[in-house]
Amino acid sequence: MNKIVFQIVVFLLKLISLLPFSIIYLISDGLFVLLYYVLKYRRKVVRDNLRNSFPEKSADELSVIEKSFYKFLADMILESVKSLTISAKELNKRYKFENLEAITSHLENGRSVIAVSGHYGNWELGSLAIGLAIQEYDTLIVYKPLSDTNFDHLINSVRSRFGTTMVPMKQTYRKVAEYKGKGRPRVLVLVGDQTPTREESRYFTNFLNQATAIFLGVEKVAVKSNDAIIYFSINRIKRGYYLCVIKPLIDYPKDTKEFEITNMHTSELEKLIREKPDYWLWSHKRWKFKPENISA
Repeated sequence: MNKIVFQIVVFLLKLISLLPFSIIYLISDGLFVLLYYVLKYRRKVVRDNLRNSFPEKSADELSVIEKSFYKFLADMILESVKSLTISAKELNKRYKFENLEAITSHLENGRSVIAVSGHYGNWELGSLAIGLAIQEYDTLIVYKPLSDTNFDHLINSVRSRFGTTMVPMKQTYRKVAEYKGKGRPRVLVLVGDQTPTREESRYFTNFLNQATAIFLGVEKVAVKSNDAIIYFSINRIKRGYYLCVIKPLIDYPKDTKEFEITNMHTSELEKLIREKPDYWLWSHKRWKFKPENISA
């Protein structure tokens, strides 16, 4: 994007972010109409994903989930815009953590922690909130860099406003080794439902009634570091309010069998989706590859 155009876009986004949440959600209502009825943004992708994931549900039931998802997608976009200028006080009020001691108990004993989450609920607000919740320790968030360097820099500067450190995916091992060498316990946050490339699609499991390629990065990092693993189970309490329940998964990953960690965090995400399907990223092309395509 042209640099001048980009600066104008950022200026407008910051103006919007300064608005109170009541106005933010009025804008979100309008964005929902635009995405769903006018642009029909990825409607086929969403419908195919929902139909294949919930073959037991009727067309009417799927339609309700579909509309609810688009309403949440609009909210999430506007909440993410709001995060450009949201205050620490406001964020702490709207994004809370339950069982934080499942992380801090390890850190206080000098052990690092790997936190796994998915594209569920508003993970962008979560990136900000975790930095506030564990200010006395370092929190590293692994991300996949965007091709547009301007937006990549903007998004990462927002995510790191309250102390988190953004780590490009390809630098994960180096950063883990760096902290281990210094003897500094830290929290490493990984998104477990990234879609692997064709070349990386080495393991498939049954996820939402479909053979699904699972990225093995979480398991590889965990086994190599032997850090305790926890799961961020994100719940949307109501519009603009979230509760992240921290669930201990595995204390010593080196004692696990192959794919045990991968199956475990994938199962946690599926539980969330089945309970409240509206809040997962259904517009994502999650099922690009099938086992037969890879073997071919």
